[in-house]
Amino acid sequence: MRVGLRCALAAAWLAACGAAPAAEPAVPYPNGAQPRALRLAPDETLRIDGRLDEAAWQRAPLHDAFVQFLPVDRLPAPADYRTTVQVLVDASAITFGIRAFDPRPAEIVAPLTRRDKVARDQDFVAVMLDAVGTRRSAQFFRVSAAGVVADGMYIADTDNEDFSPDFEVEAAVQRLADGYSVELRIPLLALRYPYEGGAAWRLMVARSIPRAASTLLLSAPLTKDALNFIAELQEIDGLQDIAERVRSQSLLSLRPELTVRSIRHVDASGVRRDSNASLGAEIKWRPRADLVFDATLNPDFSQVELDTPQLAGNTQFALSLQEKRPFFLESTDVLDLPLAAFYSRAVTDPRYGLRATWRGLRADATGLTLSDEGGGQILLPAPFGTGIALQRERSQATLLRGRFHADSLSAGALVSLRDYAGGASNRVAGADLVWRASDQEQVRLRALGSQTSALFDASGAPRFGPREDGYQLFASWWRRVPGWNFTAEAGQTSPRFRNDNGFVDQAGVRSLQVEVIRRWGEVALPGFTAYELETFVWTQERRTLADAATGVPGGETVTRRIHPGIWLVAARNTEAWLQLRLDSERAAAASQVHALKTLASGYGVNPAPWFTRLTAELEAGERLDVVADRIGRGAVWLLEAKLRAGLPNGFGLESEQRIAQGFINRPEAGRALTDTAFQWLGVLHLNARDSLRAVWQRSRYRRAADASVGLAADSVGSDALSLVFQRRVGIGRSFSVGASSQRANNNQALTRDRELFAKLSVEL
Repeated sequence: MRVGLRCALAAAWLAACGAAPAAEPAVPYPNGAQPRALRLAPDETLRIDGRLDEAAWQRAPLHDAFVQFLPVDRLPAPADYRTTVQVLVDASAITFGIRAFDPRPAEIVAPLTRRDKVARDQDFVAVMLDAVGTRRSAQFFRVSAAGVVADGMYIADTDNEDFSPDFEVEAAVQRLADGYSVELRIPLLALRYPYEGGAAWRLMVARSIPRAASTLLLSAPLTKDALNFIAELQEIDGLQDIAERVRSQSLLSLRPELTVRSIRHVDASGVRRDSNASLGAEIKWRPRADLVFDATLNPDFSQVELDTPQLAGNTQFALSLQEKRPFFLESTDVLDLPLAAFYSRAVTDPRYGLRATWRGLRADATGLTLSDEGGGQILLPAPFGTGIALQRERSQATLLRGRFHADSLSAGALVSLRDYAGGASNRVAGADLVWRASDQEQVRLRALGSQTSALFDASGAPRFGPREDGYQLFASWWRRVPGWNFTAEAGQTSPRFRNDNGFVDQAGVRSLQVEVIRRWGEVALPGFTAYELETFVWTQERRTLADAATGVPGGETVTRRIHPGIWLVAARNTEAWLQLRLDSERAAAASQVHALKTLASGYGVNPAPWFTRLTAELEAGERLDVVADRIGRGAVWLLEAKLRAGLPNGFGLESEQRIAQGFINRPEAGRALTDTAFQWLGVLHLNARDSLRAVWQRSRYRRAADASVGLAADSVGSDALSLVFQRRVGIGRSFSVGASSQRANNNQALTRDRELFAKLSVEL
């Protein structure tokens, strides 16, 4: 691997950028800025209506020490946008009262949206709460000025926020002549913390003000040099014994689900009809604060929102999809595994699932097992592509995960099992380590080993075969200092490594990746000011490992990428970037290495309160046609628009449209292939509980016949249309009714599916 070339490129880039400027002095943070909670008297109650008019709010301490984080950090919060936070606590909940003053309240952006769609194009406040007190993770709760909630888990080690988990919270907002106020009640039973020995709970409150500058204010003195967004969470005074008082309280939630459907399927063999009713249940039992048990019985996930179509016609590797099914979303911070180690979408159709999660101050663990009816795909990774086996039979998927935590070190282990009929199996075991060497530096290590006896015949049926062993090694290093970001990653996956409970799309390769980012801060450019400007170079190289069984020689370049570029952020959440991509790719073993040059760019902006986001991306130049194994001129482009508007009678409307296309021309003349994916999603909000959702999706892949490379014409496409009315009350009570239609065309072989359904979910 040409490490010397990468080091030389990085050194040249650093020299061209010059010396880093001295860091701006941080805003002096006020003394006594630590938030304090007020205990309610036993007979005091709160009405969650957003008004902050009860007597308890008049007594509660005010916390108003906010600083600016975006667009430019280390600046005082604008005086006209004062924000105050108060905290009340009783035997069953912690309640936040937040007052957001605004000199121009008519400009507050507060559309009705779906849950978890509260973004920085809206006015909102957010609470980041770490009930473990270690700043390794935090539950977050956003409340928009319209009262819509978005929540999830923030994980420090990956600096990532996960909106998948939903928590049972109560929120209300009042619009006022000088801004708005928010009440957010979080039941203590919704929080996860150790049974004993826990540290003080920690808090940060954020406020988004989506005017031209797209300001974000924080109640903690965080700067952009921090390794993650929750590095400065502050202790909440006044909660010293609250965890002990409620740690033994038990919670049992039973959520039965009834689904009734009628299905009509049409293919070349004729028409088949089926009507059925299925009863399932979701069960959650929290016997005490640190322990949670989850069970799912005959779950029906068919009405989970459709996956966004992706371009897949010119790639040999599988594409991952986001998890949206509720059973898998409990305590995602404890699991905290990359897709290569655990990918819950590998479980296609569970009959039942059981899970236990335990959380302590210095350790945590989770274990789950599911019986999968099958119907999905098993990934068979290789250096130049991902093979696919159809999982036609039932299997059992099991995962055990545990971690130990020290002050600057976390060490974990996992065991992953996939057991098939006839004794065939896939078994994976591994260990991982995260070392926070300083406030600016982090190292991650991971090692996995696999043993596989589950081979697949031509029909996709698993069969017992000679055991195959494999391994995967990974290491990464992050460093952030004023003006600079450094990242290096190295990995190696052996030819026989497989994880049927994970997402491994490539095996038999060694890789190295380096990125150097020069952060220039706020820069005045012709005609506008960039709040953040970065220049960077990103490089990656992947080479094969020798594999005599398949005839793949070692040391062959699979991909080599060198991407210098520039990235900036400006007014109205404008984000723009430009990259020169100098790549080399090989489509198959012993084939030619193709040199490719493309120019890639992207642009995103919040054009108006009703036009909340416009995103455009384009890459044009030389592209590799992986099937024909040749270069052609082509492009990949994406256009996405998100619209939100208020309607008469308090209705709200969301409309999101997304279209992506990739194409490659033949070297001589004409189009070799075209790949297109389109999605339109519209939601009519009748009120905060009732909505009507429509989704239309279309994908098309067309390849022209080409005798010069022995390729026949290929035509694959699909259309999907879904219309659903839903009434939702809280997290666990909902009723939905709808219809869907799907049509697939595979080289003139047509199939059509139509479905009518009704689903009732009630939490007991």
